[in-house]
Amino acid sequence: MMLSGWGGEAVPERERIIDWRAPSLKFGVGATREIGFAVRSAGITSVLLVTDPVLASLGLPARVAKSIEQEGIEVTVFDRARVEPTDESCAEAARELASLQVDGYVGLGGGSSIDTAKMLNLLLSHPGRPVRDYLNAPIGAGAPVPGPLKPLVAVPTTAGSGSECTAMVALGVTGLNVKTGISDPRLLPALALVDPANTLSLPPAVTAASGYDVLTHACESYTARAFDRRPAYATPEDRPLYIGANPISDVWAEQALSLVGRYLRRAVLNPDDLEARTGMSRAASFAGMGFGNAGTHIPHACAYPVAGLVREYRPRGYEVEHAMVPHGAAVVSTAAAAFEFTYPTAPERHLRAAELLGANLDGVTGANGSDVLPATLRSIVADTGGPAGLGDFGYTAKDLPELVAGALKQRRLLVCCPRDVAPADLHRVLAGSMTG
Repeated sequence: MMLSGWGGEAVPERERIIDWRAPSLKFGVGATREIGFAVRSAGITSVLLVTDPVLASLGLPARVAKSIEQEGIEVTVFDRARVEPTDESCAEAARELASLQVDGYVGLGGGSSIDTAKMLNLLLSHPGRPVRDYLNAPIGAGAPVPGPLKPLVAVPTTAGSGSECTAMVALGVTGLNVKTGISDPRLLPALALVDPANTLSLPPAVTAASGYDVLTHACESYTARAFDRRPAYATPEDRPLYIGANPISDVWAEQALSLVGRYLRRAVLNPDDLEARTGMSRAASFAGMGFGNAGTHIPHACAYPVAGLVREYRPRGYEVEHAMVPHGAAVVSTAAAAFEFTYPTAPERHLRAAELLGANLDGVTGANGSDVLPATLRSIVADTGGPAGLGDFGYTAKDLPELVAGALKQRRLLVCCPRDVAPADLHRVLAGSMTG
């Protein structure tokens, strides 16, 4: 689409429409007790409950299943969701459950369990198509979900991914040493049921890594390329889920940043602090509502190869049998350098984000404030025992070419960056993140 400028020249028309999505939300301490009512209210008569082995060993899935069954709903439990799921782990689970007939899903756990539930909903509702067809281009074909999915109730037990409020999943890609996503409006849960009490059992290291994901979600969506700085889309169908920073998502991002600034340190250092847990659960869902519409950019683009190329690193607090960099640790490890790069596009937004996180802006101006948000992020990570840099995960300068190549594949994220991103820019961000 083109408009005429003052001199009669053709100028491209900018996007003007905000297309914003979020699920219904039930929030509060004790909300899990209402899961049976919520499932029945969604019209579900049989449900697949998806969770992970660690959570299953703690007994929560069994209690949730009993609560649902008391409403006369048949429950099948799948308790082998992989921490940091892959295309193959989801495909294998779908093959195992191929004969199952249910009319709804419950995802109970962290983002890994909720994302696995979303994938099983897709693969069992529309069998026969490989996962890679749905993966975002250029890693996959970016095929749309071919039809309606069953209602999904998302019950997070971490305060991190915000997957309960988003229409996307994140998956490792077997054989490519990279992660990517699937984005489609049909993946949005019907209900996010958020009970902060479910996060009380999280170890400090898991609380911290989950919180870093919230922190970067909010910062990235708040600083993303604005929706009205993008060319107009030819049709409504062409408009992506990640539309860019916009006035609606900004409200949620600002709320999330303020909550993280107040409560992340407390939640990590005082695990039984229910007020802090409640604040971080709010922050996670609010940030999900923000980034799930505005998008993320460089830190998440870099995080996918950081997670995918890991060789031997085993994180504290996680019971896993494979090398893994927790997603939140991966994203925050490059965040400071990334926001130094994006600062010139909107100094006021970067400074406001830092202020909401607790930074003192006395004497700070746009001209001298480029290091304020990076310093604020580094302080929060240091206070909560997080990674000092990519070197903590075993990476060295020799890994930079592969890390850059992996980040460049995250096209849907990099277009959200407020600056055009070249390979040299990603190299600079990743190199600057090796030691913090």
